[in-house]
Amino acid sequence: MKRITGISLVVWAVWGAVCGCKETDGQDEEKEQAMEGAVQKLNENYVDTMMLHKVVFNKQIKCNGKLRAAAKSELAMPATGLLHAIHVKNGSLVKKGALLASVDDREARRELAKAEQEMEKAEVELVDKLIGQGYDETMAGVPEAILKRAKVTSGYTSAEYALQTARLNLERCNLYAPFAGRVADMDCKLYQQPKEKFCTLIDDTWFDVEFCILEAELQSVSIGQKVVVSPFVDENEEFTGKVTEVNPSIDEKGQVKIRARIRNRGNVLMEGMNVKVVIEKEVPDMFVVPKDAVVMRDGFHVLFRLEEGHAVWTYVDVVYSNISQYAVTGNARKETKIEDGDVVITSGNLNLADGTEVIPRERKEKKMD
Repeated sequence: MKRITGISLVVWAVWGAVCGCKETDGQDEEKEQAMEGAVQKLNENYVDTMMLHKVVFNKQIKCNGKLRAAAKSELAMPATGLLHAIHVKNGSLVKKGALLASVDDREARRELAKAEQEMEKAEVELVDKLIGQGYDETMAGVPEAILKRAKVTSGYTSAEYALQTARLNLERCNLYAPFAGRVADMDCKLYQQPKEKFCTLIDDTWFDVEFCILEAELQSVSIGQKVVVSPFVDENEEFTGKVTEVNPSIDEKGQVKIRARIRNRGNVLMEGMNVKVVIEKEVPDMFVVPKDAVVMRDGFHVLFRLEEGHAVWTYVDVVYSNISQYAVTGNARKETKIEDGDVVITSGNLNLADGTEVIPRERKEKKMD
């Protein structure tokens, strides 16, 4: 009985080992198949594509510039004296004609009162002279020559001039804004003699951006052309404007000064700010591709066309470029051509070779402009 039991245990042990080996072999086979599938998937080249069509290319010239306010004036107090009142501070936004500051005007008011008295006296003298010549006090019917002579001899003309001067001197005690704008560079205190410059008034509604381009780029710039301006402090902020001036002179560095005007938005721009400038010009009938579609091979620009599931190595010439795109043609030296309707690989092309099998992803037509 004991012998039978021992044999049974051996049989069961052998059976378990056999079954275990079969299970292990099955797992290994599954792992091997999974690995082969993963390797095959890694070897598959998925790419994005686009179809070539002739479109408008935005040619761009990039340079740096500086902002200048379209209207800017350094203001000084018209009259001397101690500053009696200051109505603004740096950053104040004022309207045209707003009172900015005043100096002590007591002396000017006394001079005005004196001039008014002298004027009244001269008027009496004038009437007396005319009555003495047979005319009435209304001065009606007095010939122009006689009236003019009477005004001079009576002191009326001098008194009238003195009164005008006194009024002007009183007015000069006040400083008014010649245009609407923002106050800057003010460094004056109450009860002090004003400096040569009281403040700078800047109209920051519009700015002129001044920049230089190379002589060779001059033919690509014209009056009215679109420019896009971005401040260095925040390149995501863009302001559009137009070229207003092209200086008809080339400096010793072979550069031409250009001026464009842009409108401020949200008080982002400031006088003297450094900015990036992009001048745009539309070039029609160009094959336009993303920059990622073109790679360098053997010192040439290359893009890959898609033909029957394979990548076709195609040499191209880059005619123009902007921030994100190339305008391309066939390569003249290699005598290659690209045509309307060609399908071009735009991504996944860094490790491709001529004839590589690729799998295109679903294409969404996107206009390149």
